[in-house]
Amino acid sequence: MASKEPPARRTPPLQPLPAIIFGSRWLQLPLYLGLIVAQGVYVVLFLKELWHLVSHATSFDEQQIMLVVLGLIDVVMISNLLVMVIVGGYETFVSRLRLEDHPDQPEWLSHVNASVLKIKLAMAIIGISSIHLLRTFIEAGNVGNPEGTTYTVTGIVLQTVIHTVFILSAVGIAWIDRIAQPPAPQAPVA
Repeated sequence: MASKEPPARRTPPLQPLPAIIFGSRWLQLPLYLGLIVAQGVYVVLFLKELWHLVSHATSFDEQQIMLVVLGLIDVVMISNLLVMVIVGGYETFVSRLRLEDHPDQPEWLSHVNASVLKIKLAMAIIGISSIHLLRTFIEAGNVGNPEGTTYTVTGIVLQTVIHTVFILSAVGIAWIDRIAQPPAPQAPVA
């Protein structure tokens, strides 16, 4: 016996102007595809840095190893940021991916919207900035740093100020989001 499924709800066709405006969201598709190519470039960069670490592991001191590992972490965090923008942006602004029953669906994708995406992006940027700032502090303290990079006090202070602005911006975004969408009241615990 055939199962009785409710008939699919048909939506009326859009008028021409609304159809063009709504369809314009597909112009973002090449942008997301370009970010996928950029993700591939980061994979190549990661493998190059990993090979550099493995091939020089015996000649590097602990600080040099830490700097290369921080570079690897930085590449991974930027790659994670790209995934959030590609998947979350496409799902939010272009079309549904229809991953509801897929076992590999990212947990955060089930409740992604523009506000959640902004906060996640802000947190990822803070993480990336933290890695860069830590690397700057380590390299600045290393008098004979292998890359020959010199840091001025002004440059380090400016990097710290920029990092602080990123943190304050993320707090501001989260605060505004909380004001705009206050959490649902909790049921009292008996």
